[in-house]
Amino acid sequence: MKQKEVNLMPSILYEVQAGIAIVTLNRESALNTIDTATAERLQAVIADISNNDQVKLAIFTGTGNRAFCAGEDLNDPSIHSAEGLIRFTGRLNDIFNEIEMLPQPTIAAINGFAFGAGFELALACDLRISADQTLMGLPQAKLGLIPGAGGTQRLPRLIGEAKALELILTAKRFTSLEAYHFGILSKVVSNHELHKEVMYTAELILENAPIAINQAKYAVKKGMGTDLQAGLELEKEGFLKTASSQDLEEGIQSFFEKKKPVFRGK
Repeated sequence: MKQKEVNLMPSILYEVQAGIAIVTLNRESALNTIDTATAERLQAVIADISNNDQVKLAIFTGTGNRAFCAGEDLNDPSIHSAEGLIRFTGRLNDIFNEIEMLPQPTIAAINGFAFGAGFELALACDLRISADQTLMGLPQAKLGLIPGAGGTQRLPRLIGEAKALELILTAKRFTSLEAYHFGILSKVVSNHELHKEVMYTAELILENAPIAINQAKYAVKKGMGTDLQAGLELEKEGFLKTASSQDLEEGIQSFFEKKKPVFRGK
C-alpha cells in the first residue's frame, strides 16, 4: 500500500495514512445517521482494516461538527417494517462486534451528537474522546425499543449496572462532561482541539510495540467475557508471546542505550 491511500464512497470516507485508518461517516445533512447503504460500506471498510497489515490503529468519526452519528436513519424505508428493523439492527450489531474485535486499537472521535446506534458505535471502540458541548445517549425506549446494537451489554461493562440502567431506562440525553464523569469517555476537549488530541493519543499508542498493543487488547477484551482465572491464562499467553518477540529485545536494548526503539512487530 502507498503511504497514503484514500477511498471515497458516498457515505463513508476511508483514509489510511502512516498506519492510522480514519473512518468518517459522511452524511452531514442527515446527522451522519446510518442507513442500509452506509452499513454495507462500513462493514466493507472494517473488513479491509482487519486484513490490512499497514493499519496499526483506527479512528471513527463523523463529518462536520454537529453529529458523530445520530443513530439509525429512520427515513430509510427498509427499516419501516418490524422485519426490516430487526434485520438492520442485527446487522449493526454484527458490525459493531467486528469493530470491537479488530486486532488494532480503535478510537471514537466524537465530534457531535452520539445517539442510539451512534452511541453504540462509540461504545464498540476501545477509547472515546469527545468534543465538549456534545450530547449523547440511548433514547430507544422513547420509541418503544431497547438498544439493540450492543448498548445493553457494553455500557454496564464500562460504567457498571446501576448507572447504565439509569441511562437506558430514562433514555435521557447527557453531556460529554457528564459522560466523562460516568467513565464513558477518556477525555473531553474543545471542538477545535478534538482532531489534535485524538491524533496525539493515537501517536502515543503507536510509539509502543505492535505485538504488545495487540496482545494487551486481546487479553482485556477476551478476559472481560470470562472469569478471573481464565482471564489470567489469557494474560499469560499474551505475555509469553511478547516475551519471545524481537520487539522486546529492541525495547530492552534501546532502554539501556537511551534511544527511541524501532519496533517491527516481530
